[in-house]
Amino acid sequence: CIKEQPTSEQLVSLEAAFSLALSAHDSQRRQSGEPYILHPLGVTKILAILQVDLATLKAALLHDVVEDTPIQLEEISQQFDPEVAMLVDGVTKLSRIEYKSKEEQKLESHRKMLLAMAKDLRVVLIKLAERTFAMRELSYASPERQQRVAREVMTIYAPLAHRMGIAQLKWELEDLSFRYLAPDRYKEIAKLLSEKRSERETYIDRVAQQLREALAAQGIDGEITGRVKHIYSIY
Repeated sequence: CIKEQPTSEQLVSLEAAFSLALSAHDSQRRQSGEPYILHPLGVTKILAILQVDLATLKAALLHDVVEDTPIQLEEISQQFDPEVAMLVDGVTKLSRIEYKSKEEQKLESHRKMLLAMAKDLRVVLIKLAERTFAMRELSYASPERQQRVAREVMTIYAPLAHRMGIAQLKWELEDLSFRYLAPDRYKEIAKLLSEKRSERETYIDRVAQQLREALAAQGIDGEITGRVKHIYSIY
């Protein structure tokens, strides 16, 4: 799913990034008890679906090694290239942002700071994928952390995904946050949506095609588009 067709040399480099991440995180575990490597691997899979370049995939695999392991940025730069090291450094700096007040979290300037701090928008893209995977795993966190992280994602990262035009991350971040911020309403709407998202997409496509045929039969030149609304959007 990556953007360009990789050469065998590039694939070897990608495997090397995975090997380094695997060895660096070898003794670490997630809150679920699973090996920590599943986190950077999950983030990388999200980005692969978005068809990013190989440097971004390598940086995604290595995005936590500088912050959480003895691996130094220079080692990444030497073993891979400065571009990958720059992306890893950018994600590390974004992870270290601290908020002085609750109001700061809500300010529009905060989103701008995230973009300003990133020398490359790919840094923000990795961070969005990281937050998406973290939200998928949030059920293992304490209720207090669930609320805090969900509020942060809803006020900062979901709008950021929207502004970057990444709809599939935006709706997932919103739904996952809504699940913890308003669990009763989330369950109520989810229960009413008996069909899976893929089934609803198929339904929308079928109806759109019927409308196209009806317009064509009347000699009307029209365009029909449709999309499935996600749970938070319905709310």
